[in-house]
Amino acid sequence: MPEAPRSAVDKALDLVEAVARASQPPRLTDLADEVGLHRATAYRVLVDLVRRGWVLRASDRYLPGTAVLQLSSSAARNSLGALAGPVLAALSERTGLMVNLQVPEVDRSRVIDVVRPDRLAMISSLNGQALPVHRFAGPLALVAALAPAERGPYLRAAEESGHPLDGPEGLLADIEEAERTGFAVEYGRNEQPVASLARAVVTRPGAPVCALTLVGLGPDFDEARLPDLRERLREATDELARILSGAETSEQASTPPEPPSPSTPTEGPA
Repeated sequence: MPEAPRSAVDKALDLVEAVARASQPPRLTDLADEVGLHRATAYRVLVDLVRRGWVLRASDRYLPGTAVLQLSSSAARNSLGALAGPVLAALSERTGLMVNLQVPEVDRSRVIDVVRPDRLAMISSLNGQALPVHRFAGPLALVAALAPAERGPYLRAAEESGHPLDGPEGLLADIEEAERTGFAVEYGRNEQPVASLARAVVTRPGAPVCALTLVGLGPDFDEARLPDLRERLREATDELARILSGAETSEQASTPPEPPSPSTPTEGPA
């Protein structure tokens, strides 16, 4: 059976996705080739996308527009929180620790969801707060998962606060250790006697989506228990990465689409 022609919506979404995933701002020819459209057709669709704010044109190259950025911010606090909620709850139950979900921002991370057991009610949840990389495990795990060229704003924020970058106690050593092990650990740097362990959720190398952080009291993270906590956290972050990558089949995805009404004409190619 021949493949159905792409609708105008298909073409627009193909171009928005191509612009969003490009490592460098692409040109019109690059986009047309990638999504399999005639150059003139791609240009017509891009004109509408630029007008609606989904794509930004800078000279002869294209970037994600303000509508994409606004949608991404909203998704981080809504869709991501909804998808991650069961993972956070299960991880907290398995470990007996507080678990938070953080997303990267310009030069720090922001906590967007928290599950806190009653026994740790004395520890601030920090829900909704922006956290600097030099004081918390969550942003440290996120920065360590970033491509080195993308770490500058986080390093500058730490340096401006007076935290050293170089030396055995410097931030660069912490980032290197977190990158090597895949985990970031903090013992009381922000608040005694609180400790935390974080790992980034990565669906594409160099671009972490979020991080999960285990938070508790110092004794909860002693050397005897740390390997098990790392394994539980690894399982949870891997599970969330699979969910975000669409590897798990949702009930909605498994339901056949409703056929169009015979009275509704199907939109042809634009």
